[in-house]
Amino acid sequence: MSDVKSYAQNCPVALALDAIGDRWTLLILRELALGDQRFTDLRNALPGIAPNLLSSRLAELVDRGLVARAELPPPAARSVYRLSGRGEGVRPVLGALARFGVPDLPREPSEPMRPLRALLTLLSAYYRGPQEELDRVQVRVDGTPFLLALGDRVEVLTSPEGARSAPDLEVTVASADLVAARQDRAPLVATYRGTPDAIARFEVAFGVGSRPG
Repeated sequence: MSDVKSYAQNCPVALALDAIGDRWTLLILRELALGDQRFTDLRNALPGIAPNLLSSRLAELVDRGLVARAELPPPAARSVYRLSGRGEGVRPVLGALARFGVPDLPREPSEPMRPLRALLTLLSAYYRGPQEELDRVQVRVDGTPFLLALGDRVEVLTSPEGARSAPDLEVTVASADLVAARQDRAPLVATYRGTPDAIARFEVAFGVGSRPG
C-alpha cells in the first residue's frame, strides 16, 4: 500500500478520501452495494475502466478491509466480491452522493439507467427507516421486479426463500418518473397494489407522495 496516494492530513474527511477518493473507487463500491459481484459483472457495469485498473482498485479495497472476496458454494462455484462489515459503512455516503447528483440527471438521457441502479440511487438513497407493518415491498422498475426487505436499510432479496415471501405492497414505476419526482419534488407517478395504509407507509419510508400512474 506504500504507493497509494494520501492527503497526509489528520482529518476524518481526508482519511476517508485516502480510502475511497480515487477515481472509480466509489463506483465500484456502488456496484457492490447492489450485492455480490463477479469481476466480469463489475467490468460490464463499468465499461470505461481498464481491467488492470479494476484489479488494482479491488486489491486496494480488499487490503483496506472495505471489500471481501468470497467463493460461492456449488452450484454457483464462483468467486465474488462483496462489501465487508466495514465497507457497509459506505452506504450512507453513496446515498448522500446520489441525492446530491440527482439535480444534474438528464430528463432525456442518451442511455437508460439500469433498473437496479435506479432503485439504489432514486429510491433506496432516500429511505428514511422502517415502517410498522411494512416489511416487504415488490418494486417493478421499468418492468424489472425487485423484492425489497425494509429494515434498518433496504435489502434486495434474491434467495428462493425471499422470492417466495408475499409482499405487503406492489409498486410499478418508471425510472424516468422517479427522476422527475426527485428533481421536481413532485408526487411520484406510480401504480400501487396494496392497502391505503401500506401505500401511505411506503410514501413515508421513501419520501414520496403518490399520483396514480
